[in-house]
Amino acid sequence: MKASREFQVFAKPIGAICNLDCHYCYYLKKEQLYPEGESFRMPEDLLEEYIVQHIKAFPGPVIRFSWHGGEPTVLGLDYFRKIVAFQRKHQPPRQRIANGMQTNGTLLNDDWCRFLASMDFAVGLSLDGPTELHNLHRVTRNQQPTHEQVMRGYQLLQQYGIACDILCVVNAQNVQYPTQVYRFFKQINAQYVTFLPLVEPQLEVESGVSDLSVPAEAFGEFLCTIFDEWQAQDIGRIKVQIFEEAARTAFNQEHSLCIFRPVCGDIPVVEHNGDFFSCDHFVDPAHRLGNIRETPLIELLESQAQKAFGQAKLKALPRYCQVCEVRVMCHGECPKNRFIRTPDGKTGLNYLCAGYKCFFTHCQPFVQEVAAQWRRQTLAQQKIPAQATVVRQNPKVGRNDPCPCGSGLKYKKCCGR
Repeated sequence: MKASREFQVFAKPIGAICNLDCHYCYYLKKEQLYPEGESFRMPEDLLEEYIVQHIKAFPGPVIRFSWHGGEPTVLGLDYFRKIVAFQRKHQPPRQRIANGMQTNGTLLNDDWCRFLASMDFAVGLSLDGPTELHNLHRVTRNQQPTHEQVMRGYQLLQQYGIACDILCVVNAQNVQYPTQVYRFFKQINAQYVTFLPLVEPQLEVESGVSDLSVPAEAFGEFLCTIFDEWQAQDIGRIKVQIFEEAARTAFNQEHSLCIFRPVCGDIPVVEHNGDFFSCDHFVDPAHRLGNIRETPLIELLESQAQKAFGQAKLKALPRYCQVCEVRVMCHGECPKNRFIRTPDGKTGLNYLCAGYKCFFTHCQPFVQEVAAQWRRQTLAQQKIPAQATVVRQNPKVGRNDPCPCGSGLKYKKCCGR
């Protein structure tokens, strides 16, 4: 039995265990869900069982695995060699397998990168900007800075030609320096960057969030500043995920990022012991739907509880959001951040609403122009086949003659190619 739609599981074969102690990490505390002294290394028999169930459930031609933590590289390279061996053992003949890993990069070395390159892994690397901003919060267990180690890992990824997406957590400090952060990523030749806003709810304080959390309005200004430079200089050179997500609306495409879809629930978690949770941000007893040792992954993915979790995002969307002019770009973002009130006092507004509204309004003229260009190009392409047929039927058109389609180009440079 296949899933009703493609999914992405955050598999955590090392649970919450990590070699760093980043100040804002929301996942480290998940270790407390399990008995003290428990081994967080997924047993090999369970690892193989998970891979088998994932392959059987996945409906698309490319079966995607996402390895997360904690920090997955603490498992060691041999563990990932076993992952690939299990995948090859059970790979269907007409489907391809693709792997992705999210890492802090500090343990990467030549051996790791040779393996990742040879197995065509895509890597997400956590990096919060230049040295002084990254080292504020991304530290070792001894509270030592990590920027130098991360950059060494990044340079190795580049050296071995490994596809690398940079994940930058935007917090109360680096949000104040959008130009410096963005230009640092350009300087190191980053190809793809995701900006992840840090929101730590603390409803007992007046602001409703921790001191490390990014202010909503400041996050919007951060994105607008970077967008303006990107639009002026870097279209086609660097991809910024939220800009890509905004542009998808120009083509009426579904968002690739779950937080901007109308419903969610397509990115659950499988923990080190096989526990299945509805979402990476809802790893708690209330959202534990079962264990893949007892209930097959496909049944958990297609369960009413998981579907209800996803639909709740849409059903709980406040009226204020339903009539918002940028709703199609946002859809209320992630439910974990919906803890403030709308201007008319209703519950369920996203803490980041002001920032997203600022940015999505700011980029709308660009998106509208992209949509207009796409429509013009589509109409033009619809006319080409008939014209090209006429050209092929006319043997008198020379390679250096003007093209009959009216483009103004020579035939050899246009329809004659």
